[in-house]
Amino acid sequence: MNRSMSYALQTLWHERSRYAAGVGAVAFSAVLIALQIGLLLGLFEITSIPVDHTTADIWVGSNGAPSVDIGRPIPTSLIARLDKPGVGMPEFLYLAFAEWKKSDGTSVNCVVEGSPVNPDSAACVTEITPEIRAALAEPMTVVVDRSDMSSDRLGLAGIGSRGKINGKEVRVVGIVSGLKSLAAPWIFCCQTTARELLGVNNPKYVDHSTYLLARCTTKERAAEVVSELRSEYPEMSAYTSEEFSTKTRVYWLLRTKAGLALGYAALLGLLVGSLITAQTLYSATMGSAKEFATLLALGIPRRKIYRMVLAQSFWVGVIGVSLAYPAVWTLSKLAEQAGTRVVLRWEILLGTAAVTLITAMIAGLFALRSVRQIEPMSLLR
Repeated sequence: MNRSMSYALQTLWHERSRYAAGVGAVAFSAVLIALQIGLLLGLFEITSIPVDHTTADIWVGSNGAPSVDIGRPIPTSLIARLDKPGVGMPEFLYLAFAEWKKSDGTSVNCVVEGSPVNPDSAACVTEITPEIRAALAEPMTVVVDRSDMSSDRLGLAGIGSRGKINGKEVRVVGIVSGLKSLAAPWIFCCQTTARELLGVNNPKYVDHSTYLLARCTTKERAAEVVSELRSEYPEMSAYTSEEFSTKTRVYWLLRTKAGLALGYAALLGLLVGSLITAQTLYSATMGSAKEFATLLALGIPRRKIYRMVLAQSFWVGVIGVSLAYPAVWTLSKLAEQAGTRVVLRWEILLGTAAVTLITAMIAGLFALRSVRQIEPMSLLR
C-alpha cells in the first residue's frame, strides 16, 4: 500500500497539469465549507454576547426562555433559591427590547441591559472598564458599542451624545468595542437606569427582574447547582452560562434560517467540487489507459491499479486541503477588516479536512469505472 501511495504521488507530480482541475476543485470546496461554517458561528456568537461577556456561571430566568434577549420578568424573591453552598451572591439583570429615538426623530429597536456596575459585578460585561462603570452610576447614562453609532443605527456622534429610550432621555458616557449586535443594538446601563427605561418601577413589575446571575466556586459546582434547581423548581429555567449561550445561538440559527442558507451554499460547493474531482480523476485514468493496459499485460493485478487510483484521490484531497487553508486564513483576515468575524476553531478545520478527504475518496471510487473498461487487448488496436 505504501508503494502504491508513493507511486500515486509521483504520478500526480509528473501529470500535474492533468490533475490540477481536481486539486483546484477540492481546494475550492474546502475554502467554501470552512468559511461558511466560520461565518455562521461568528454571526451567531453575536446573539449570546450578554452571556459570553459576563463572568456569571449560573443564569436563572423565566420558564422556557429560548434566548437571552427574550426573557420574561421573574420575581426577585427567587433569589432565595440560589442560597446554596458554593454559590456567590446573586445579582439581578434587567434585559428587554426598547425603542431608541434618534436626534433626527427616527427610531430603531434596541436591547437595554441593566446590571450592577461595581468593579466585581458578575452581570456587567467585561468590556466596560472600571472608569466607565463609575460613570454609569449616574442615572440615565448609557454605554454603546462603537459599531452601533452610525446614522443607520443609533445615530450618535460620540461621548456626550443624547438619545431617547422609550421616550426618556439618556446620555452616552462610554463607548466600547467588541459588543456588536446582530439586529437591535445593545444599550448597557446600571440597574437604576434600566428599571426606569424598561418600566420596572411600574407597581406591576416593581419586584421583578429578567434574570438572576451568580458565580460558583467551580464550573462543576455550577452544573450541580443547575441540575438541583431544575429538579426542585421546574417552573423556572436554570442554565450554566455555556448552556444558555448555546441555547441562544441555536434558537437564532433555527429561527432566522440563516444556517440553512449558508449550509446549502456549502453543500452546493461540496457537490460541485466532488463532481469536478470525479470527472478529473476519470479523465486522468482514461488518459493513462495504455500504461494501465501494459501493467495488466505484465500480470499486475487489477486490484493494485484500483489501489493506485484511490491513492491518487487521497493525495488530490490532501493537496487540495493544504492549498485551501492559507486561502481560508487570508480571506478570514480580510473579512475581519470589513467588520465580519469568522470563527476558525481547530474543530472546524479538522472537520473540513475530513469531509473534503472523504469526498475526494468517493470521487475516486467513481473514477474506478474507467479502470474496469481497460483491457490488455487494447494495446493491439
